[in-house]
Formats: sequence, C-alpha cells, structure tokens
Amino acid sequence: MNSTLISAQELQTQLGKNTLVIDCRFNLADKNQCLLQYMQGHIPGAYYFDLEQDFSSPVEQHGGRHPLPNVELLQEKLRRAGANQHSTIVFYDDSRMAYAARAWWLLRYMGHKDVRILEGGYKAWLEFKGALDKREPATKSGNFTAKLQTDWIVNRDEILTANNLHLIDSREPQRFQGLEEPIDPIAGHIDGAVNYPWQEITHEQGFIKPIEWQKRHWQTLTTQENLVVYCGSGVTACVNILSLYLSGIDAKLYPGSWSDWCSYLVATETKC
Repeated sequence: MNSTLISAQELQTQLGKNTLVIDCRFNLADKNQCLLQYMQGHIPGAYYFDLEQDFSSPVEQHGGRHPLPNVELLQEKLRRAGANQHSTIVFYDDSRMAYAARAWWLLRYMGHKDVRILEGGYKAWLEFKGALDKREPATKSGNFTAKLQTDWIVNRDEILTANNLHLIDSREPQRFQGLEEPIDPIAGHIDGAVNYPWQEITHEQGFIKPIEWQKRHWQTLTTQENLVVYCGSGVTACVNILSLYLSGIDAKLYPGSWSDWCSYLVATETKC
C-alpha cells in the first residue's frame, strides 16, 4: 500500500482495523452543504471534520482566510475520533484533494507519521461501490499527541527579510497575473513568485497524475532550495506540497498565503 495515497480497494481492506477515516469534504460557496452530504452518506466509520471549524482558526485582521488551527483543539477532536500515535489516518474529499491535502499536511505538521489521502476521493469510493453509512461514529478515547514541525512554515516577515526563498504561487493563472480576484480584496502575487496552479497535479476525476509526471513538473526547481508554497489561504497550496513531497522535494508552507499578504496592502491603503 502506498505510504501517502490509498485506493478505494485498499481502503476497504483497512476498515475496522487501526485506521481512522475522516471525511473533509467542503464547499466554500455553501459551507453547510458537505456536512449535510456527510449525513446523507459517507464511508463507514468516517468522522466529519470541517475546514473552517476544525482545520482553521477564526479569521482576524491578518493571518489569512484560513489560519492554522488551534492545535490543542484539533488534537482533542482527533482523540475523540480515536486517533492514536500509530493510527493510519485517511482523509478524503471530492475536490481534487484540495481539502484532503490540507488535512494531510496538517497532521504531518503535527507530527503524525501515517497519513494518507484517498485517491479519487468520495467519487472513487462510490464508483468502487463501497459500502455507505449515514450514522456518525461513537466518540472514542485516543491518545494522539501533537509534536509540531515548526520549521515547516514561514510567515510574512520571513518572506520580507529572507533573500534565499523561492516562492511558488498555487493559484489559477488569472489570479496570479492579477487579471481577476474573486475572493481577496487585492489582485496580484508576491514579488518573485512563480506560478504552478494546483489543479495541474490531478486529473479532473481527482486522481493524481503519475509520479514520473510529478517529477517532470518540478524538474526546473530541483536545484532550488528553500521552496515556499502559497495560494489564496494556505489550503490548495498543500496539493502542490503533496506533489513536491511525492517527487522527493521538500517545501514549506506560507499558511496565511495571499489573503494574509494582501491584508497588509489593504491596511496601508486605508492609512493613506
């Protein structure tokens, strides 16, 4: 079984064993939709974790639209789902790994080793004709303890002061180029960044492209060090970090991403 990705067939063989399955479907346009979908049917034994309630902290003036979560609160919720130090934790969504990759990155950032993403997401499970359940699993008592990898992230001040960082912007080309900005108040990108849209990593069905393709995708950056990946709010950037990881390349996350960066530009304009 792949150490990072897991197929629907492989997951079926793991259900009921030391495997915690977490449904992290989410819709930015309708934030209650996916919880309702979860209640209508999910992989048996799966718990539901919400991008904004569980995998993010409340939004403030700075820090971006999806600040990193309160680690103690997330740790406690994971324990109530039965997470132990040696659990296999599998995340799935239906958004080409956008939210599952954020969760995968978060758990590894919190020091958990065995974290996986369901290839093809919930649709792949349905196509596999895997069993479905509408019940929410019972609360358990796990012992997972977070050990933060604090050197995996960078903040705005570090980007401003360091002269050896190489920035990767994961947003769509139109947003990167400043031609449109549907979410944040200011369009554009951080000076010096290069654009690698996160959607390129997977096929439309949500399956990741072959590893050899991933390696070719990043081949111009293989000699670069101190790679920092960002997006709009530190979520879809994790898809690129996943791809880089599978390609054998280390990269850090700027959690606040463009929404944090441009919040300071807005503050400057307001003062003027």
